[in-house]
Amino acid sequence: MLLCSVTSVLTQNISLSLWTATAAGRRKEGCLAWKATAAASKARGNASGPPWIWGSVISRFFSFSSENWKRPPREVEYLMGLLRRFIRRDLAELHQNNIKVRVIGSEEGVPPDLLTMFRDAVALTSGNTGLQLIIAFNYGARDEIVRAAKRLAQRVESGELEAESITQDTLAEHFDTVGIPDPDLLIRTSGEQRISNFLLWQCAYAEFLFVDNFWPDFTRQTLESAIASYQQRERRFGGLAG
Repeated sequence: MLLCSVTSVLTQNISLSLWTATAAGRRKEGCLAWKATAAASKARGNASGPPWIWGSVISRFFSFSSENWKRPPREVEYLMGLLRRFIRRDLAELHQNNIKVRVIGSEEGVPPDLLTMFRDAVALTSGNTGLQLIIAFNYGARDEIVRAAKRLAQRVESGELEAESITQDTLAEHFDTVGIPDPDLLIRTSGEQRISNFLLWQCAYAEFLFVDNFWPDFTRQTLESAIASYQQRERRFGGLAG
C-alpha cells in the first residue's frame, strides 16, 4: 500500500507511505516486498523502485501490523529477522544520506533487542534534515485511536484537561503520527481493495487508487501515472465543488 501527500506534479515534495513487508504482503508477493525496505542502496533490492522513493520528503513503511502477531510463529520471526537485517545493513547509509528515522506503533510485545535497535536508529538520525523514513511497526489504526483515547482520558482524570475542550485536533495530537501530514492519495497495490487498518483517521479525506501491480513491479512511471490520475480529481473535503 502506498499513501502520498501530494504537493507537486511528480515525486518532488511528496510524502509517501509504503506497505511492503507485512506478513500478508509477503505471502502475496513471494517475499519480494522486502526488497522495498532493504534497498537503501541500488546494490540490493528492486533497482527500479526504492531509489526514487528516497527523493521524496516523507516515506512511511508499514512493516508489521499489530494484527500480524496472529500469523504462525515461524512467519513472525522471519519478519522480525528482516527488520533486524534492514537496520543493521542500512542504518549507516540512511544516516549518511541525511535521512531521519521515526518509528510509530505500540511497543507492547516487541522483542527488546528490536526496540533497542529502533531507539538507537531514531537517536542516531534525530538531527538529520532530509527525508523522513517512518517505520510503522506493531501498528494498527484502531489500536492507535484507542491508545490516544486512553491518554486523553488520563489527562481529563488528572484535571489537566476539560472533557468539553477536546476537539479533533486534540485527539490527533495524541496519535503516533503527530506532526506528520495526512495523506492526499492512497495507492493500494496487488489488486486488493482495502486499507487493512492502516491510518484510518489520517485517510479520512485521502483519494483512493487501486492498482494490480505488486510492489516489486511498482516503478516511478506507475507513481507518475497515479499522480496524474489524482490531479484529475476534485477534492471538496465535504464542501461544494469549485
